[in-house]
Amino acid sequence: MKLTPRKLNTFNIIKLPSAYLCGVRCRYIDDEKCIATVTHRWINQNPFNSMFWAVQGMAAEFTTGALVIGKIQETGKKISMLVTTNKATFTKKATGKITFTCNDGQVIKDALQKTIETGEGQSIWMTSIGINEDGVQVSSFSFEWSVKLKT
Repeated sequence: MKLTPRKLNTFNIIKLPSAYLCGVRCRYIDDEKCIATVTHRWINQNPFNSMFWAVQGMAAEFTTGALVIGKIQETGKKISMLVTTNKATFTKKATGKITFTCNDGQVIKDALQKTIETGEGQSIWMTSIGINEDGVQVSSFSFEWSVKLKT
């Protein structure tokens, strides 16, 4: 099954309702990249009238995780996935519509291929960058994903 933004947004409603309620939406996905947006609103704000860091993290993780899910489906194998570490940097107040983009499709593809070939789990870092409507970076999230064959 090919992943589409519509299928991923439906997945959000069912499996990640807090992300959906906070406004995280997939806008684009292909083999190499995933793009999600989230707009600053009352439900996702912090006391400083900007977007709560955790909401940004949900959108950022979503872009990396969607690529991992898509690549695992392509293999046809049973492979587990788990975020083991994450890092974030905030460079500007997040207001308005924030667009998160992850361009690490090839990174996860290579890791899954190695996992299948060797039978050993792999850990990789994937990054998602948040950009505001003015084209200014507001945050950067890196997630260490662990993947391994299920037995």
